[in-house]
Amino acid sequence: MLRLTLSLAFFLGAAVPAAALEVREGDVVIRTDRLIDGTGAPGRAAMVVVRGDRIVAVEPGDENVPSTATVIDAWGRVVAPGFIDTHAHGDPVETPEMENFLAMGVTTICLGQDGGSVRVAEMADWFDAVAAAGPGPNVATYVGHGTVREEAGVGLSTTPTAGDIARMVGLVERALDAGAWGLTTGLEYQPGTFAAEDELAAVARPVGERGLVVMSHLRTEDDDQLAGAIRELIAQCRAAGARAHVSHIKSVYGKGAERAEEILAVIEEGRASGVPVTADIYPYTASYTGLGILFPDFALPPNDYRRVMEEQRAELLDYLDRRIRKRNGPEATLFATGPDAGKTLAQVAEEQGLSPAEVLMKKSPGGGSAAYFIMDEALQERLLVAEGVNVCSDGSPSMRHPRGHGTFARVIRHFVREQGALTLEEAIHKMSGLAAETTGLAGAGRGTLAAGNFADILIFDPEAVNDPANFSDPYQLAEGFDWIMVNGQVVREGAKFSGERAGRVLRRGKNF
Repeated sequence: MLRLTLSLAFFLGAAVPAAALEVREGDVVIRTDRLIDGTGAPGRAAMVVVRGDRIVAVEPGDENVPSTATVIDAWGRVVAPGFIDTHAHGDPVETPEMENFLAMGVTTICLGQDGGSVRVAEMADWFDAVAAAGPGPNVATYVGHGTVREEAGVGLSTTPTAGDIARMVGLVERALDAGAWGLTTGLEYQPGTFAAEDELAAVARPVGERGLVVMSHLRTEDDDQLAGAIRELIAQCRAAGARAHVSHIKSVYGKGAERAEEILAVIEEGRASGVPVTADIYPYTASYTGLGILFPDFALPPNDYRRVMEEQRAELLDYLDRRIRKRNGPEATLFATGPDAGKTLAQVAEEQGLSPAEVLMKKSPGGGSAAYFIMDEALQERLLVAEGVNVCSDGSPSMRHPRGHGTFARVIRHFVREQGALTLEEAIHKMSGLAAETTGLAGAGRGTLAAGNFADILIFDPEAVNDPANFSDPYQLAEGFDWIMVNGQVVREGAKFSGERAGRVLRRGKNF
């Protein structure tokens, strides 16, 4: 059995007696002069002792480490907790490696977003299937309101009965008891868009009873309606006693840091009323979603699109033309799927000899996905640095948007190193400790480097962190996070993946 004495004397003077810590064979000791623990506290010299899948000690450093100890010398490099992506997408059964997330330092992803999740009836089996697949990062999930609506047989109905709502509430309860971490809504999408106040409050009630969070893709992100959409979420959570979280907060059409302050004031208004309100954000000024976001309600299900084309063609063309111009023109829409992937709407229109509106009408609301360059950099940067706003990617392994491969590296490269908008400690807090608090994962031993927590750990040089992914080539892996530990197992070293998939399914209330 190895023994290592960790001493405070190095920092406080020789008069301070040494505190003995038993280090067993097989333990890993990480020694650094810049431990950033995820709480937002300043970096400090420390030693992290890992035993199995847990951190057993975080102690002040000692210059003299016995040669008998199993030591990783990270002096001159940052040691930090693995990042938590509070809003991610992907299929950990079909593509369990998820190296895109790991390469940018993400050791835990949260799925079930925008109101869409695995069906409640299949959730327990899905947990088992993910565990059997052996995911690269840890995987948590939420239950989606839209999925629950469909599973309860409500679908696109605008007038669910009391019995319908009761069935939805029961499904939410079952999902939370099975291990989901809260509820998500996608009120800008179908079927979530059909939900009214009474339904939203009811389905959130089981969430509030368990002290959990409702994460919402708001009913709209258009600047002139954004305050009302945030207030709708706050009202839902106030009625249910739940915590409120704005997914990928943004303003479409809004301009400037002053407008960001007005948006943040709406959030602060909710907090002052007694509702805990948080948000997450990705560090890009282009969004990504289906083409349906551009179409009017009368062209979306349950309406027959072919009939709309026949009977309301002129009205639809006029709507699409105005919508495109309002959203920064056809150059601001970049197709991400299908034969036109990588081309802008303007380019496709020119190639086909059609107007941009005619191209969209031809593609239809279900005709693929695109990136939309619709956000103002100054406004979004102010939101990103705000208190209570953590970082997320809203990305996936296959999404044709660089956020799926670059988000967390971009925060360090652009907002810390180049802009100085955040300190490294603040950025890491937004990507780890704050994210853990928001999701509830902090109470399950994730998000910070502390004794008793799971050993999800990064060692990196912040000057080497880079995000080469771009809109022309969005699948380039992030650089710089070249030593990654997940649940006590090293999965990346020297910028090479070990092939070990050490992630776990994180079921709320279960021992994982």
